[in-house]
Amino acid sequence: MQQYDFDESQLKPFLSLQAMQRALFSTAEGLFGLRFVNVDLAAKGIELYHPDVELYEVREGEGEGERLVALFLHDNFARANKQSGAWISEFRGQSKNWNAYEYGARDDLNKICITSSAASSNQVPVIINNNNFAPCLLLFDDALTLFHEMGHGLHGMLSSVTYSRLSGTNVLRDFVELPSQLLEHWLSSTDVVLKEYATHYQTGEPIDAEMLERLNKARNFNEGFATVEYTICALVDQALHALPKAEVDALDIEQFERKQLKRLNMPEGICMRHRPLHFQHLFASSGYAAAYYVYLWAEVLDADAFDTFLESGDVFDASTAARQREWIYSSGNSVEPSEAYRKFKGRDPTIEPMLKKKGLVLA
Repeated sequence: MQQYDFDESQLKPFLSLQAMQRALFSTAEGLFGLRFVNVDLAAKGIELYHPDVELYEVREGEGEGERLVALFLHDNFARANKQSGAWISEFRGQSKNWNAYEYGARDDLNKICITSSAASSNQVPVIINNNNFAPCLLLFDDALTLFHEMGHGLHGMLSSVTYSRLSGTNVLRDFVELPSQLLEHWLSSTDVVLKEYATHYQTGEPIDAEMLERLNKARNFNEGFATVEYTICALVDQALHALPKAEVDALDIEQFERKQLKRLNMPEGICMRHRPLHFQHLFASSGYAAAYYVYLWAEVLDADAFDTFLESGDVFDASTAARQREWIYSSGNSVEPSEAYRKFKGRDPTIEPMLKKKGLVLA
């Protein structure tokens, strides 16, 4: 990015995985009061599936009020036979009716009769974040991925609902991406975390203000192009899924693409990010069908939500963080998503914070 005098390679020495992991855990502690306690596997006689994987007890509170919130595994490095990309998985989801029911005899309709027992307990979730980093310094996008996946992880770890089928990420797709994209802001939309934790991997020297300023100026480089190429894919995706079956059976996909791009007045200098013939999200599952737009809609939500912290004057404002935990990270699918967002924000989301974040309107 010559016009901004910014070379991302100059930033890498300040973005070691260890430093960014400390930043990640500190952000979760500052927002939610969580402590990530590394488990001594040898001392506890625990053997994980690979020596690269780290296990943490996620705790909150002190003394008699301390409690185990979740178990968290961090599998950060690429290796042979590991799936590419980055993702969250649950070994066990949260619920509050663990062992709360017992199965009785079958009734005449051959259904299982369930009777409630007196005892009820919370099932502690077991969550894993998977990444594919090289065992060296991170790019800034890698650091964002680290925060993004932890947003998904916290969605599972902080879940507080009765039934496991409503817990964690078992929500509509935009509310799957809201917690993950929202957490990225503590790295990308404020200098607070980077100033404290982006330190040189050899000298320990903190990142200097001039480099942060150049990073901030370069952050929205090419954003107009990127927004158009993304949006056009979402619109073509929806148009394709709106076709009746008879037209689908006889579809010429390249002709369809050209027709849609002309209808949408696609600028000739911009290409689609994903062509339909290799666009895996198009038909990967019913969860993704006609739903590529939700990442952009989730960006409307995450920018508007983070703006609440900016309005408070403190990106770790306690009352805002408490509402964020209750209505975004903990409620799962027990509350209708738009209602949950209104409970957090006090109103419906607006698009202006996202446009400002992208540099498409003046801040």
